[in-house]
Amino acid sequence: MADERKTEWKTLSGIDIPRTFSSVDTPAGQPPYTAGIHETMYRSRLWTMRQYAGFSSAKETNERFKLLLDRGQKGLSVAFDLPTQLGLDADDELSIGEVGKVGVSISTLDDMRELFAGIPLDKVSTSMTINAPAMILLGMYIVVAEEQGVPPNKIRGTIQNDILKEYMARGTYVFPPDESMRLITDIFSYCSEQVPLWNTISISGYHIREAGCTATQEVAFTLSSALNYADAAIKSGLHIDQFAPRLSFFFNCHNDFFEEVAKFRAARKLWHDLVDTRYDSSNPKSKKLRFHTQVAGVSLTAQQPLNNISRVTIQALAAVCGGTQSLHTNSYDEAIGLPTEDSATIALRTQQIIAEESGAADVIDPLGGSHYVEYLTAKIYDEALSMIKDIDSKGGAMEAIKEGWQQRQIHNSAYSHLKDVESGKRKIVGVNHGVMGQETPIKAMKLDDKLGETQRNKLASIRERRNNDSVVNALEKITNAAEKNENLFPLVLDAIRCECTLGEIMQAMKEKFGTWMAPSGF
Repeated sequence: MADERKTEWKTLSGIDIPRTFSSVDTPAGQPPYTAGIHETMYRSRLWTMRQYAGFSSAKETNERFKLLLDRGQKGLSVAFDLPTQLGLDADDELSIGEVGKVGVSISTLDDMRELFAGIPLDKVSTSMTINAPAMILLGMYIVVAEEQGVPPNKIRGTIQNDILKEYMARGTYVFPPDESMRLITDIFSYCSEQVPLWNTISISGYHIREAGCTATQEVAFTLSSALNYADAAIKSGLHIDQFAPRLSFFFNCHNDFFEEVAKFRAARKLWHDLVDTRYDSSNPKSKKLRFHTQVAGVSLTAQQPLNNISRVTIQALAAVCGGTQSLHTNSYDEAIGLPTEDSATIALRTQQIIAEESGAADVIDPLGGSHYVEYLTAKIYDEALSMIKDIDSKGGAMEAIKEGWQQRQIHNSAYSHLKDVESGKRKIVGVNHGVMGQETPIKAMKLDDKLGETQRNKLASIRERRNNDSVVNALEKITNAAEKNENLFPLVLDAIRCECTLGEIMQAMKEKFGTWMAPSGF
C-alpha cells in the first residue's frame, strides 16, 4: 500500500474517514477498477493539476508556463496554433493570419528550445495536444531534453496522437487513415524501447463531446478507437503489453454531475473488460484506464461569463469524484478570448480548493455505493458496450469513420441538444434563463499582431545558417522510408537535429503518403 499524504483523515467535525468501506464489493486498485485504478487514490497522491496553455510566441508561452508552475501547477499542457497542428511552417501561405492565434507557434527546434527554456524536463510532465505531426513535435521535445542533459528514458508526458477523433470531429488530420496508423504504431514501437515513461497516445473523447455527442457516446467512441489502435499495433508486430500500459485517455466533463461521475466509473470497468476478453494480456497495467480530464469548454458562455466559474467548479468536482489522474480547469473568459493571467490563476485555484478544502480528495470513490450513481454506471456501461458492438459489426472504428457513422451520431446528438436549448426545454443560465440586459465587461488578452512576420524572419534566418545538403539528405531518407516497412521515428529525429522544419518533414512524408478528406457524415 502506498504511503498516504496525511497521518490522520478526519472531517471538519473530527469524524474519522475510513480508507475503505466494508460494503464495497471491489475496492479501488482491484479489477475491474470501477472504484479507481490505485488502491489509495488521492490519499496517496493528488491528481496532476495540468493547465492547458499556449499562445503567440514560444517566449510568451514559456513565461505563462513559469507563472503557472510558480503558482502550484504540477504539469505542463501545450496548446499549439492551427498551422502547427496541421504540420505547416509559420511562413507557409496557408498559415497567414493564424500564426499564434489559438496556441503557440512551433516550426523549428529553436522554437521548441525557447518554449522550454529554463524548465527542467526531468522535473515536469508535459502533455502536448498534437496529432498528425505528433512524431515531429515529440522528436523536438526529445532533442531539447537531450540538450538539457536529460536522456529520452527519463522524460515523462503525453502526446495526444489520436487521429481517429480528428476524422470524427476535430478536423486537424493530414494523412490518409492507413498512413496515419502507420505513424502511430511507429511511435508506439520506438517509445516502448527508447522513451518508456512517455504516454504515446491520449485517446480522446473530449473533442467528440465538444462536437455534440452524449456521455455514453463519448465512452463508446473513445474506447472503440482505442481498440482500433491496439489492433493496428498488434498487427504491426507488437504485443499488447508492450504498448497498452502507456495508453492514456482524455475525457470531457460536463454539468450533469452524477452522470459524469458514473461515466468515468463505467469507462474504467469497460476498458478492463474489453482488454481482458479480447487480448492476451498478463500485465494488469494494460487493463487500467488512466485518463486526463478537461472541463467542458463548449458549456462556457460569453453571456455572464463569471457564471463559468461555477460551471467549472461543478465539472472539476465531478472529475475528482470520478477518479481522474490529471485535470485541466478552463478559465471563465475562454468563450471571449485567450485566458488572462488572472482567469488562468482562478482556474488553477479552483482545483487547489477542491483538493485541500472540499474533502472530496480524502475519500476513495466517494460516490460509489450511491443507488443513483451505481444505476447510471451500469446503464452507461451497457449502452456503450452495445455501441462498441455496433461499430465492431462495421469493421471497427476506422471503417465506421470512413462511412461517416460516428460523425452522423455526433451530428444528431448535437442537433437534438441545440433544439432543446432553443426551445427552452433545456435551460442555460445567461443564455435562455436568468438573462440580464447588462453584461460584466471582460478584458480579452491581446496578441502580438506582428508575430507572423517575426516567425517568418526566424525561419529565413535558420534556413540561411543551416547545412542545406544535410537537410536535403535527411528529408530524402524520410521520403524513401515512408514507402517501406521502416520505423520513421529515428529518421525524423535525425532531420530535426539537422534543423529541418516541421513543414519540411511533413512534406517529405506527404510525397509518399498524400493527404485525405474525411466524410462529414451527411
